[in-house]
Amino acid sequence: MSKKIGKQTFRPEKPPVLISSAAVAGPFEGQGPLKDYYDHIYTDLLAGERTFESAEKEMLLNAAFTCLNKAGKAPQEVDLFLAGDLLNQTITSGFSALELAIPYFGLYGACSTSMEGLALATMLVDGGFADLVLAATSSHNTTAERQYRYPSEYGVHRKPTAQWTVTGAGAGLVAREGEGPRITHVTVGKVVDFGIKDVNNLGSAMAPAAALTLVQHFADTGHGPDYYDLILTGDLGKFGQSLTIKLATSRGGFDLTKNYRDCGLMIYDTQRQDVHAGGSGCGASAMVTYGYLYRKLLQGKLKRILVAATGALHSPTSFQQGQDIPAICHAVAIEA
Repeated sequence: MSKKIGKQTFRPEKPPVLISSAAVAGPFEGQGPLKDYYDHIYTDLLAGERTFESAEKEMLLNAAFTCLNKAGKAPQEVDLFLAGDLLNQTITSGFSALELAIPYFGLYGACSTSMEGLALATMLVDGGFADLVLAATSSHNTTAERQYRYPSEYGVHRKPTAQWTVTGAGAGLVAREGEGPRITHVTVGKVVDFGIKDVNNLGSAMAPAAALTLVQHFADTGHGPDYYDLILTGDLGKFGQSLTIKLATSRGGFDLTKNYRDCGLMIYDTQRQDVHAGGSGCGASAMVTYGYLYRKLLQGKLKRILVAATGALHSPTSFQQGQDIPAICHAVAIEA
């Protein structure tokens, strides 16, 4: 029996279980409204390390080991480690995999990596290729800013459409058997390009990908927005969220105004914390999903959620050469 339904969605024959998760946060994120849902909050951006890049690795490893410890699993019991981040050659994930010593697939979906990893973990477990898969991702404000825009020390003025790269990491453990919410559907996104070139307006660049994946998910599954208690995008911020709502209506006739939120707007108190348009980065959707949402699912306060993580697939080189910013979005449905 085919596990593909519609054009881009896959339904596991026996939905794998998300048996454990963990989320860790940087100091600024630890002051936000979701602070009680993080397993660890760092008191400084260096996390006791010599460089910000090493600090990001420390955060990813913390999330990974915490996730394993909660499930009572050792690294050697895990079949595969799927991880990615924003840095060149995904060095955070690669160096973390070195310490975990788990067979490793390095991923790059930019800020969509959280759901890309969870989607692939689901398909690998359901396909019989693994019994236990650890999926993780991270981002760090200072490492990402100096790679993609300007080092923080430059003090460059930011546009109103600019977003604040989240510092933190998240990890989820996907198993063939066990207790916990199940992953019921995966909608794999397509790369789209709507002609945005401004790296300080990534929410608008990624919004079309989010809307198209959500519309396709609804069409493939027959589940409209009302089927879910909560629908989330990863890191579109207020401008990208607004555009996604409009595009979902114009492209598919779906109303997202009742139960749709953006992770980049949930992490921060946007009235008190100056993040301009909101948060972004791989850590945004990972921290909200593996921290806040997972606990709400376990508590029974949420029954069905759809997380659609978006990614801007540009690089410093492509941006400097005047290329557009293509984007992608992967959606994963999780049900208690």
